[in-house]
Amino acid sequence: MSSDRERLPDFLRNPRGTREEIRELKVRLRKSRLHTVCESARCPNMAECFSRPAAAFMIMGHLCARGCRFCAVETGSPGVVDPREPEEVARAAHDLGLKYVVVTSVTRDDLADGGAGHFAEVIRAVGKRLPDSRVEVLTPDFQGKTASVRTVLEAGPDVFNHNVETAPRLYPAVRPRADYRRSLAVLAAASSLAGEDGSGVVVKSGMMVGLGEDKEEVIQVMMDLAEAGCEVLTIGQYLQPTRNSIKPERYWLPEEYDEMREWGERLGLTVFAGPLVRSSYMADRVFAKTTE
Repeated sequence: MSSDRERLPDFLRNPRGTREEIRELKVRLRKSRLHTVCESARCPNMAECFSRPAAAFMIMGHLCARGCRFCAVETGSPGVVDPREPEEVARAAHDLGLKYVVVTSVTRDDLADGGAGHFAEVIRAVGKRLPDSRVEVLTPDFQGKTASVRTVLEAGPDVFNHNVETAPRLYPAVRPRADYRRSLAVLAAASSLAGEDGSGVVVKSGMMVGLGEDKEEVIQVMMDLAEAGCEVLTIGQYLQPTRNSIKPERYWLPEEYDEMREWGERLGLTVFAGPLVRSSYMADRVFAKTTE
């Protein structure tokens, strides 16, 4: 994680899992030429999740076309999409014995559909090899193209997740090449399309705190998400993943996450909030709680 990790409050440390468990899963993934966002984003929960095992597969390369200042994923030209990847992801999920498969990607602004077609192929490949599994996708904004959202949903995921990440005021500093209203539109499109076909797809989003937002801005984001048709929201503390990443402004206290959860519930959202909560963290349990 951050070079300042030793000075983090105790509630921002996750000691569960071992280096050996991380190494074993990494070896298995590399054999399949696969990447995980857990590794690329330097998630603090990686050891815990890899020991379960659980992983969020990152498709379409490990280089992102954008350069969000909070993210550890490398920026660059992503290159050609590997047509073998859908089957490789499905095979790896099968070999790992996963019952819940999370698939995310780098942002592919270079592709006409933003990579939506490839997402769909991965969903179908996983569904064919693991018919009893659940699939959650965490997508980029597809440059706001509703057709791309439709392509992903038609493949039959159980959860459509797209993160707004932070309050709109902070976008120029944190996500200069993204757009808050465009992200809301993507979620609204997913909610509308899922409602049209009666698929029951859960629409989900996530945000970080600690970047300079205040409580009123967090509540406003929740209000915007609820209006867009979002059902589930994850909230966690932003931690600086590299020396070059933007620094956190403050660490929200554990009891403040309880407040955020209450705010969201009043708006009709199911909120999972905590210092180490991440968009894909315990995604299977979040889904189970949402649909029980």
